[in-house]
Amino acid sequence: MAYKGKRINPQKFERGQIKIILILLPLVIFMAMPLVFIANHAFKPMEELFAFPPTFFVRNATLENFTKLIKFSRTSGTPLSRYVFNSVIVTVLTVGLSLLFTTLTAFALSKIKFKGRNLMMQINQLAIMFVATAVLIPRYLVICKAGMIDTVWAHVLPLVAMPVALFLVKQFVDQVPDSLIEAAYMDGATDFQVYRKVIIPMIRPAIATAAILVFQQVWTNMETSNYYINDDSMKTLTFYMNSLVNVNNTVAGQGMAAAATLIMFVPNLILFIILQNSVMNTMANSGIK
Repeated sequence: MAYKGKRINPQKFERGQIKIILILLPLVIFMAMPLVFIANHAFKPMEELFAFPPTFFVRNATLENFTKLIKFSRTSGTPLSRYVFNSVIVTVLTVGLSLLFTTLTAFALSKIKFKGRNLMMQINQLAIMFVATAVLIPRYLVICKAGMIDTVWAHVLPLVAMPVALFLVKQFVDQVPDSLIEAAYMDGATDFQVYRKVIIPMIRPAIATAAILVFQQVWTNMETSNYYINDDSMKTLTFYMNSLVNVNNTVAGQGMAAAATLIMFVPNLILFIILQNSVMNTMANSGIK
């Protein structure tokens, strides 16, 4: 497409892009600085961690902080591998169930007519306004009465429902043409077949974005380990890393704290890099009707 001799979204570099790059480059550098600092901070030796004036980049990179972290974990009653295993199981179960329930609910609220549909959507939007602390006591009572204390479901069930993810996915399902769904029904498809063969393939970008949101919530969550789990062998890696930082909040423990911060951050970065194209498509198409 051309406009006054210029192409919109050219495939190759053009001189007209220079001004855009000059505007965006400072913003990119500013937003990337915390990520670069976290990575450099974890590899700093003790003398650089407490150097004055502070240094942004590491000068003499070392794995000493990670070595100390591993050695300290071996002295605890529960091995580090157990916390990693718990976090992986909890994350996989929670993300999987959350995406399943979110997509099914979004399909029902968007394309299936039933009494109370608008009320349910309003309740979901209202739930977005509440932080986890506001529902902490009712949530604990439910977990306790259901007999899920010290079980993996105490980690999973409180985090399965994510109102923001449901709102995002429903907006995408709304954009699926009704004529396409009606044609599927005319061919004899059931509701679940329409959901699996029509809805899911067309909302994959939104599903990828929801997966990132749910993953971040689960991976960094300490509430379930703090309030619903008494057995140390059932707690997650995030809880262990945070307790490690608090216990070793001394000069000698700052290196381990820096290493722990990087370890907890890397999975979020990797997941975003893998799904970044889908996330960008979600943001670009979320307002298109």
